[in-house]
Amino acid sequence: MESTPPQVRPGPPHHGPGRDNKVGREETLGMLAAVEAWVKRDHEGEWRTWLSWLDTISKRASMIDGVTTAVREPTGLSNRSPALIVSWNAAKLHITGEEVAEELARSKPRIALGSGGRGRSGSDPETTAISITPWMMQPGEDKIVAERIHAVLSQKRAPKPAPEPPATNLSGRWAVNIEFFSGKSQHTLFLEQDGSRIQGSHKGDFSAQDVFGTIEGDQVKLRSTTAQRGSGDTITFIFSGTVSGDTISGPLYMGEYLNAKFTAKRYSYPAARAPILVPNGPPLAN
Repeated sequence: MESTPPQVRPGPPHHGPGRDNKVGREETLGMLAAVEAWVKRDHEGEWRTWLSWLDTISKRASMIDGVTTAVREPTGLSNRSPALIVSWNAAKLHITGEEVAEELARSKPRIALGSGGRGRSGSDPETTAISITPWMMQPGEDKIVAERIHAVLSQKRAPKPAPEPPATNLSGRWAVNIEFFSGKSQHTLFLEQDGSRIQGSHKGDFSAQDVFGTIEGDQVKLRSTTAQRGSGDTITFIFSGTVSGDTISGPLYMGEYLNAKFTAKRYSYPAARAPILVPNGPPLAN
């Protein structure tokens, strides 16, 4: 008798197929092998090796005028690996940490970095940064990373052109329809616009969080980050849309939770308005 195969569904909230069904016999044996290897490893020796790799990268990056480096050594048990923070003034080098990380991730040899946007790596609002963790590197790759970072940061760039003036004012309430990989959802944006800058609130399925962004011409970029209730997941929503009249539409980027599409429509309040009578006491009848 044939059995019905289990239904494959995306994991919470919108992972790709099989994301939550990926544990099998081979993973169980892999975990056993990992534990056995863990108790035999020279952890202090590995740490010294990682620091030496970061030192190679630090020395090469520091040759660029205006670039500073610092090593962060966490003491907790989670994500226990040293990290190198490479910082600079985005207005002087004409590139942000996020742009550096994107360039290195989309060209060969591909390098995955952490990144900080403007104002995230210090009190200076123009300071930006990237971070490098060495624990997944192989011997010799520190030199590759050092040369790639040096090449990108030492490249001469012209100042970025002034942004286009906003095509419209987005202040108000927006009803957002999101089409995920495996379903749909209704969200709400409450936006306030000051020139080309936008801030406000993003209300999703389970929580509400701050949202911020920009509008240049008819191009809108918004970002919010929420922590899923009851789980360790942190979800970043990056809306990249084009505004046309009272509609904004475009792709929605959610990192490991895949991409989606969104359409936001400006909310229209009812036209009918009536005076409000405030009672002078408790109701006379229920």
